[in-house]
Amino acid sequence: MKFKIGYRTLKTAVGTASSIMIAQYAGLEHFTSAGILTILCIQVTKKRSLRASWDRILACLIAMVFSTLFFEGIGYHPAVIGLMLLLFIPTVVLAGARDGIVSSSVIILHIFSAEQVTGGLLLNEVGIILIGIGVALIANLYMPSADAKLEEYQKRIDENFKNIFHEIANYLRSGDSSWGGRELPETAQLINEAKTLAFRDIENHFLREENLYYQYFKIREKQFDIIERVLPAVTSIPLHVKQADMIGDFVEILSQGVHPGNTVLYYLEKLYRLRTQFEKMELPKTREEFEARANLLQFLKEMENYLLLKRSFKGLKHAETMHHESSPEAN
Repeated sequence: MKFKIGYRTLKTAVGTASSIMIAQYAGLEHFTSAGILTILCIQVTKKRSLRASWDRILACLIAMVFSTLFFEGIGYHPAVIGLMLLLFIPTVVLAGARDGIVSSSVIILHIFSAEQVTGGLLLNEVGIILIGIGVALIANLYMPSADAKLEEYQKRIDENFKNIFHEIANYLRSGDSSWGGRELPETAQLINEAKTLAFRDIENHFLREENLYYQYFKIREKQFDIIERVLPAVTSIPLHVKQADMIGDFVEILSQGVHPGNTVLYYLEKLYRLRTQFEKMELPKTREEFEARANLLQFLKEMENYLLLKRSFKGLKHAETMHHESSPEAN
């Protein structure tokens, strides 16, 4: 495995050292605890970091209240810590700050070690909390842009879609079954990875609930489900008929228009004209021909569903440039 230092590791290292130095410079006792809070609050995304920070602030404040009541009210004895935790942990969970339990236990042990609750001690703990969590939030303001990686995923997925359609068209027209299907498992993996990255990008923008890339990969996922569903039907056509050549030509054109933009009306109109042509053709004469044409019509229906999935999508930002540079229509 290749040794690598990621941006999150770098932020954790710099942030931890910074929070400890700031707490030490401020003259706080137990200043190293600020570094622990920084480590715990630096997360993969900004939203997760903000949630983690809030959980720990709330849990620490609750811990200070519980510590004051139990230690001053009952005494500074290890058994009191156990008794307090029986009530403290459910309270924190009920408050929705479950992730702050571990970090708040550090505050509890600080107060227990002091053997006396004073205003200065509580201010010291508040200072540690604010410095440790504040540095983590500042460090997490920087998140590298995922746009280049998302665009790369989009291009690789679309390229695989093109290859799959090209192979389907080739099979419909010539019966060539030499395709190994490598693109199928690869596309499924790429879509899952792309969706994960796109969702992480959403979590790095506080005012964004969804982005176009995430919508795009969700659409491609549904379209890919259709492709996987129709492949067995296509490969089990019992007889080569004229309609297979016509649909093969349509699928070949479709393969050339796989694109992050959205002008699917062209293909829908072409599909509807193709279906009208089939209706005007003479009826099948044998059972094999009937089954072959029935399978092809079902395939055409699935391709209509494939196109309709992207009809309401407004397209990716870079799609317009690609649209003018490549094909006149996209699907």
